Amino acid sequence: MCQGGERGLDLIRAATELGLSSPPRLETVRALVELGAALRRANERAAARQPLQQAADLARAGGALALSELARLELSATGARPRREALGSGPESLTPSERRIAEMAAGGQSNRNIAGALFVTPKTVEYHLRNAYRKLEIESRRELAGVLRDG
Repeated sequence: MCQGGERGLDLIRAATELGLSSPPRLETVRALVELGAALRRANERAAARQPLQQAADLARAGGALALSELARLELSATGARPRREALGSGPESLTPSERRIAEMAAGGQSNRNIAGALFVTPKTVEYHLRNAYRKLEIESRRELAGVLRDG
């Protein structure tokens, strides 16, 4: 990192390769973030994405949330769109659109009424409801109100 230039990139690459050859450690994740950031600064944005995504995944899995967030910020700076870090199930996992549509459906509105109120097609409402059902692990509209209220 202190070396800079092409020599610095070579040293960071060597550090990440060495770190990846052993069980994941915080230093390896930090080296991956630094490699991605250095590649981004060298205007090699596409090459920076892989180590940054790997760093974000490893940091998140290891509980290093601050390092995970740093990797995600660097990843965004490359022009990439980092994966959502939402939970896979439960009301917290719903996107704002899924939540809004699920709440309207739970309130008794039909898909056609929801579509009209939100200026979307009924197919869009069906799509969001299907995703909400999957995430909430339910199978019917009747179950929505209870799950959303309890969550």
